[in-house]
Amino acid sequence: MRLWSLHPKYLDRQGLLACWREALLAQKVLLGGTRGYRKHPQLNRFRSQPDPLAAIAGYLLCLADEAERRGYHFNRSKIHPGPEVEKISVNYGQMSYEWNHLKAKIRQRNPDWFRRLKDIDLPDPHPSFKIVEGDIENWEKNRSF
Repeated sequence: MRLWSLHPKYLDRQGLLACWREALLAQKVLLGGTRGYRKHPQLNRFRSQPDPLAAIAGYLLCLADEAERRGYHFNRSKIHPGPEVEKISVNYGQMSYEWNHLKAKIRQRNPDWFRRLKDIDLPDPHPSFKIVEGDIENWEKNRSF
């Protein structure tokens, strides 16, 4: 599961679709509707919020907005709405790690999209997040990017 901290405008089509599916899975986990993924560390960012379901709903809404901006249709009825919540902190080191990770993926699968991103040093965060000082999250397995 990869719930990008990066703004979805940087995701190519495949990345945006995958993020949507994975965020819907995260919502299902937070609703108690799965046996698997319940202990996935990326969910801790949402679980730590006063209203985890509202936090993941905000995340999903931004993905749906980006999809709509590109002419795609993500089914918003799948989102369990909640009140607007405060932004979740994401470490600068985590943002940098994710950015390098995403660029490496896109360089391989979508060279045209990569050319649009290659000169950006640090992208904007997903609107659900705010950047704070700090390193890569401990839950990242491959810390080599």
